[in-house]
Amino acid sequence: MHGTGGNPEVWLMGIDMGAGSLKTMVVSSRGEVAGSASADITTHSPQVRWSEQNPEDWWRALCTTVPKALAQAGIGADAIAAVSFSAGAHTPVLVGEHGDVLRPAILWSDQRSGDQANRLQQQHGDRILELSLNRPTPTWTMPQLLWLKEHEPEVVKATRRVYIAKDWLRAQLTGDWVTDRTEAVGTLLFDATRNEWSEALCAMIGWDRSTLPPITSPKSIVGHVSEAAAQASGLKAGTPVVCGTSDTSIETFGAGSVCPGDGTIKLATAGTVSVVAEQPRVDPSLINYPLVVPGLWYSISGTNSCASAHRWLRDKFFMEPGTDGSAAFAAMDEMAGTIAPGAEGLLFHPYLQGERAPYWDPLLRADFVGLTFAHGRAHLVRALYEGIAFALRDVLEQFRVLGMPIARARIIGGGAHSAVWRQIVADILNLEVLLPRTVDASFGAALLAGVGVGVFADEQAAAACAEVIACAAPDPDRVAFYDELFTLYKQAQSGLEKVNHGLAGLAVQQAVAA
Repeated sequence: MHGTGGNPEVWLMGIDMGAGSLKTMVVSSRGEVAGSASADITTHSPQVRWSEQNPEDWWRALCTTVPKALAQAGIGADAIAAVSFSAGAHTPVLVGEHGDVLRPAILWSDQRSGDQANRLQQQHGDRILELSLNRPTPTWTMPQLLWLKEHEPEVVKATRRVYIAKDWLRAQLTGDWVTDRTEAVGTLLFDATRNEWSEALCAMIGWDRSTLPPITSPKSIVGHVSEAAAQASGLKAGTPVVCGTSDTSIETFGAGSVCPGDGTIKLATAGTVSVVAEQPRVDPSLINYPLVVPGLWYSISGTNSCASAHRWLRDKFFMEPGTDGSAAFAAMDEMAGTIAPGAEGLLFHPYLQGERAPYWDPLLRADFVGLTFAHGRAHLVRALYEGIAFALRDVLEQFRVLGMPIARARIIGGGAHSAVWRQIVADILNLEVLLPRTVDASFGAALLAGVGVGVFADEQAAAACAEVIACAAPDPDRVAFYDELFTLYKQAQSGLEKVNHGLAGLAVQQAVAA
């Protein structure tokens, strides 16, 4: 069934857990957003390069946002046909014998396992790439678990179940324990060629395979909202709950990028570039995941700090006590639009938390290069927008070298709402950039919930709800200018690499001494 024409409307709910907030969205079977609500989630950094969250905060955020989204939609919980989930990949939740969370969840952005990732690459890199289709870096669950084995062995010993972030949150509604194939690939412990947890990969870190969950389809109904969960969350007991998948897979699907060759650019906590393909492209410079659409994959690579860098600039330089964060973002965006391309000779490298592609270096640091007395706050914003776009071009170059060109791309994530930033991305990447009406992962999760309960015939039918509302085309003159500036961006990055490593080492020495 599908709520078109004279058919009654059907309501679906998607819940996405981002790096800094959880968002719940109510979507109609016509693809219209009826209501949404979000709640902030605190990330803790108890040591340098650590990023952790308390899973209980996720549950509290869900219980806060569900009633608000329903109220904004003007419907009761009994009108929701199904719920589904998404969240960032790689983040493990370790649970003990009695269902207790044993420690805070280590996020994908955490860099503590750099040594473990390097050792795994040196000792088993080729084999890991062969089986998992990906290479070990601190982003992945496998090095994180190895770090825990070496530094918190008592936690590992007590672990009975490993959940991935969205699966733990979903289980609070249903009590289920499963994951989907995309999340399994994201652990680096899954044999993507045989579709099973890999004995060989688990053995590399001495991990007990019995703690890893069964695998199911992202669109499978894995349970129903329990009575206790209904009372806590505001959902109706018995509501079907669909498995869901990782945020980038669900966003790619929700944006309408569901055919081979479709590109997607994401301006969220991290910035990413991905392309849909019929087969994974196995290369150390790329990350490969199954797409939510059966039979398709997406290859992706990205920069660690995107919207997180944007928020950092706002919080440090543009926020006054008691002021509204959204208003500050709007003011920053307006400022950036008043500054000419190049920010009068100011460059920004967005390595606030090390960097992924193409450097895979957790010790790189962010910088503004070229500051003069002529520069003001508006120049900082413009340079940040451009610096993140340059980091994405660094990523895009990998696809081009591998013979995977992207002619145009859909743009998603919170940063996609800025027309100024979209145009900068189009000019620096020399790509036509399309903006879907709704760019939130929670929207894609809601559509997937509809696939799971038969509201949509299949994933392609659901993705047809993704309407494009704006297009940014590259300007040839600005493309040529940014080509020249990108060369300087690369030279500055290379020249500062050893300096960054030295500064990172000093910071660790000071932290240890303190």
